[in-house]
Amino acid sequence: MGCPTCDHLSHRDQTAPMSHLFHRHCHATLPVAIGGEGPYVFDQSGKRYLDACGGAAVCCLGYGHPAVLEAIHKQVESLAYVHSSFFTTEAAEALGDKLAAMAPPGIERSYLVTGGSEAVEAALKLARQYFLERGEPQRRHFIARRQSYHGNTLGALAVGGNAWRREAFQPLLVESHHIAPCYAYRDQRTDESKTAYGLRVANELEAKIEALGAENVIGFIAETVVGATAGAVPPVPGYFKRIHEICDHHGILLILDEVMCGMGRTGSLFACEQENVVPDLITIAKGLGAGYQPIGALLASDEIYATVRDGSGFFQHGHTYMGHATACAASLAVLGTIEQESLLEQVRLRGRQLTDALHERFDTHTHVGDIRGRGLFIGLELVANRETREPFDPALGFHRAVKKAALAQGLMIYPMGGTIDGQYGDHILLAPPFIIDETHLGEIVEKLGTALDTSLAR
Repeated sequence: MGCPTCDHLSHRDQTAPMSHLFHRHCHATLPVAIGGEGPYVFDQSGKRYLDACGGAAVCCLGYGHPAVLEAIHKQVESLAYVHSSFFTTEAAEALGDKLAAMAPPGIERSYLVTGGSEAVEAALKLARQYFLERGEPQRRHFIARRQSYHGNTLGALAVGGNAWRREAFQPLLVESHHIAPCYAYRDQRTDESKTAYGLRVANELEAKIEALGAENVIGFIAETVVGATAGAVPPVPGYFKRIHEICDHHGILLILDEVMCGMGRTGSLFACEQENVVPDLITIAKGLGAGYQPIGALLASDEIYATVRDGSGFFQHGHTYMGHATACAASLAVLGTIEQESLLEQVRLRGRQLTDALHERFDTHTHVGDIRGRGLFIGLELVANRETREPFDPALGFHRAVKKAALAQGLMIYPMGGTIDGQYGDHILLAPPFIIDETHLGEIVEKLGTALDTSLAR
């Protein structure tokens, strides 16, 4: 079993010092990062890499931002950590207040964890407990979408639709149900508009609910803008409005996973703002801490919170490092910086500029089939034939070759294979820091173009 983002052909130098770490890929040779400044990372040899993907859409403020470093230092000096079963902290309370003020209306409670998978696990368990508190213990089904990704823990993996990640662990996964993604480039028919297509695939949710019995369904979970598995795929207009209507009509919960696409990445703090939809639960992470500290959160509607408060009064869940004071202080500084430096406007501007530059460079490229996304969350789907949209043979590992070629030039990109169905398809995800300027955009496009052409010529 291999890793879709690693270079399978790069083996560790046997003369290099032995590492006792269990790395993601046992045979990958990784450079040692020793520093970072702005959108750049520096390795031990002095080589500089432009981070055009934020690691994994994480480092939204780049590296070494003084406001965040100062907040971390200040919190560590006063109180780095205290267990949340004994105390709350000023940093955690302030972050809860901040998120409630910024979240869509009716989303007023934050359950603070350490990452995206934890946030999704909390969402699944809270959704189940919500119905237990209401006296509906028969509800047990979750519905999600194929080609989605919701995390690598077993519960998150079970609802996720990433076929490659699920395959080895299938016997351990709880039953879940999947409908079609909203993936217009591949699935919209030539005889239907984007709106008609969106309604067609959204209505699959209603059919699945009716087949399972609405009284047995807990909720529907989806990424507002699909991230790593399919490559920054945005919904078509009206899709989530119809999804929301279906959930409301059948009395099931709508859970939106914004771990990757949230916290300003698409040009609004929450991606669902652009859909004019307010879900019942939202998961966030990655850009919430910008990589300075590990933190994630489950945001819940006041109605869900009140149901637990007025019922058992206790959410049967928890983690050792939830509500970590230093992580909360870092997150507050990240959110404050996004506001103070008007970075949402910057994301929208740079996103348009980067998208335009990518179209100018690749619209006639034989092997770039689609350029899509929102804000600074952009995917390029790579194809063997632009006209027919035929994918590359998976055995070629083309996305890995492009990553390797980009790294050789000092450009970090986030590739993935299995874009279409878990086996076929390649894409590149771009999610650079919000602080990039126009010179960085030019560097991204130039080096990506060279990496593509180099990979095709091998």
